Amino acid sequence: MRFRSLIMIIFFVLVGGFVTLNWMELSRNTVLNLGVTTVEGPLGLVMLGLLLLAVILFLGYAVMIQTSSLLETRAHTKEMKTQRELADKAEASRYTELRGLIDKIETESRDRQSQLQQWMDSRLNTLQDQVCSRVDTSGNTIASYMGELEDRLEAQGLPPNAAMDRRVPADAVEIKREYPL
Repeated sequence: MRFRSLIMIIFFVLVGGFVTLNWMELSRNTVLNLGVTTVEGPLGLVMLGLLLLAVILFLGYAVMIQTSSLLETRAHTKEMKTQRELADKAEASRYTELRGLIDKIETESRDRQSQLQQWMDSRLNTLQDQVCSRVDTSGNTIASYMGELEDRLEAQGLPPNAAMDRRVPADAVEIKREYPL
């Protein structure tokens, strides 16, 4: 029980005790002036009735204020719930948007990596073709130099194969192509 309710109960008990103790005096008849006319009646009971009417009016006013406060609180609670739901939906949509953005970045990254891999493969193939071409050119150049040397040796009267057999192994003369594509 709240402190305010306890005070009111104690007050009503004290007033009830006072009225019980002084009931004879409160119910004694006196002349009452109403402004326009005069009436004979118990002044104490009239005053007690007015006090009771005032208490009933104040209690009605308090109940009305409490009711309006409860209704307002209920409306605020409903509005807060609506706002919370909107905030939750907005947060969920932000998470969805963030997930979409992450997926998009991931897809773009894979595409870039694939393009880079294709570029690297084509570049590597180009370089390999260039190396093969240069090796062929070098082989042809060496073969032409060898042919020229053979011609000089023949011009001097030496057999060309005899000089090669002593210095260069036979498998070194032939250029082998062994590289993966």
